Order: sequence, then C-alpha cells, then structure tokens
Amino acid sequence: MAKKTKNNEDKDEIKKQLAHLKAQLKQQAKKAKPKKASKAAEKPKKASKAAEKPKKASKAAEKPKKASKAAEKPKKASKAAEKPKKASKAEKEKQKKAAKVEKEKQKKAAKVEKEKQKKAAKVEKEKQKKAAILEKEKQKKAAILEKQRQEEEQKTEEEKYEEEFSDEQIRNFQIEKMDMDRITNKVCEIVATFEDEGMFQNDLLKKLKLSNRDCSRLALRLERRGLISREKILQKGRWTYKLIIEQTPISLESLQDSPCLTCPVEQKCDVTNVHPEPSPLYCQLIEDWVITEFSKKKP
Repeated sequence: MAKKTKNNEDKDEIKKQLAHLKAQLKQQAKKAKPKKASKAAEKPKKASKAAEKPKKASKAAEKPKKASKAAEKPKKASKAAEKPKKASKAEKEKQKKAAKVEKEKQKKAAKVEKEKQKKAAKVEKEKQKKAAILEKEKQKKAAILEKQRQEEEQKTEEEKYEEEFSDEQIRNFQIEKMDMDRITNKVCEIVATFEDEGMFQNDLLKKLKLSNRDCSRLALRLERRGLISREKILQKGRWTYKLIIEQTPISLESLQDSPCLTCPVEQKCDVTNVHPEPSPLYCQLIEDWVITEFSKKKP
C-alpha cells in the first residue's frame, strides 16, 4: 500500500511539472519576438527533453509492476491463510485426542464404579448370608427349646422323680406303715400273671390302692433292683409305663408242702445221679407235688 501511494505521488508530481512547463512555454511565446519564435520554437525541443521526463516518470510508473510483485504477496498471505486450515486440523486432532482421553477417563470411572458396585453387592450378599445363618441358628435353638419344653410337658412322674432323687434314695424308698418286702413280692406276683405282655402302671396302682406318687416311686425301686422293666407308652393321650416281670422273687409260701423238705434221701439226691439213685429229674414225689400246686392255681 505504501508503494502504491508513492507511485500516485510521483504521478501527481510529474503532472504538476508538466503543467508548470506548459505555463512557462505560453509565457515565453507571448513575450518572444517572431525571429526569436524559431528559437522559442526550439525551446519546445528542450521542453520535449523536459517532456521526456514523463518517460522517466513512465519508468517510475512502471514501478507499480513491482507493486504487482508486492501485490503477489497476498498469495503468500493466502498461503499464510492456509495456516488456519492446518491450525483447524491440529485443533481438530487436539479435540479428538481430548475426546479420546475423556472417553478413556469415563470408561475407567465406569469400570471403577462397576467394581465398587460389585464389591458392595458381594459385601451385601455375605451380610445376607451371615444373617441367614444367624437366623437359621436362632430358629434351630428355638426349635430345640420348644422340643425341650414339649418333652418337659410330656415327662412322666417317674422321670421327674429320677431327676429329683438319687439311685440310693429310690432304692431305699419306704411307704409309710407298709412292709416293703411284702408289697414288693405282691407287685411281682401281680405283674408276673401278665407274663411278657406286662400290665399298665395305672392298673397296678388301682389294685394296690396306692397314690400315683407312691406307685411311681415303687416301680422305680423295683426296676433298680432288676425285678421288673418299664416300657414308656402313650395311653389315651397321656404317657404311662407298661411293667414287665424280669425276676420273680422267691416266696416261702411257694415251698410249702414241698417233698424235698421232708425227703429221707435228700442228702443223696443229685441231678447227676442215674436211676435208680435219687435225682430231681425223675422224682415221682416232686412230679406229684407240682401237679397238685398247678391245679390249685386254676380258677
């Protein structure tokens, strides 16, 4: 732009000089004489020489060509203008990289969050598992307590006495104003009549006219001595015992009228003897006595 303005100024200067020369020529033409007119006419040659100066000015005017070269600089400027494109491409790459980094960052954050949720779910699952185990243990304990309570309710008098009294106290049990040996033999005889089927304890206390407490403790006493056995049975919605004879006690009454007590050859009698020597295996006296006693027991 500076060069253009300079060229314009040069042109204006040349125009001014030409106008000045023209003015001088006109004045000289007016003042000059006719003879001198030729000389004055020659002056235009000088003026032409001066007029040649515009040629130089034209050469100077050619300077805008250089200005055109300077004008070519916008092409370089256009190349420089291409830089924003490249810059925009770099910016695009930068934005792309930034987006990629942001994406990776979000991906990592999502992964961390997922792991966190997974751990939290695992902890919650373990917590629920432990709670379920504790609840199961609690229910198990409650079931055991309930079972124990039911068993306590189902306990018979004998079981309560067994917990309350020692074996020695049960063995030495006495019923007031009663001969314990006599009543023991009586109980064994009654139970023995039922043989292996046994009899209910409730029926026994009715026959002996004893209290439930005394009958229960008496049955325990006989069991401890090995004379009877007890079998727990549910009867009419209540737990009781069936008494079964195990060992019949010896009674002196059962030996009455026995031929052995007055037998003259009792000292010689032996199981290993051979007939005709005396032996209880083929003694006619014993056979007759057994048949007589058996017939007495028949109704």
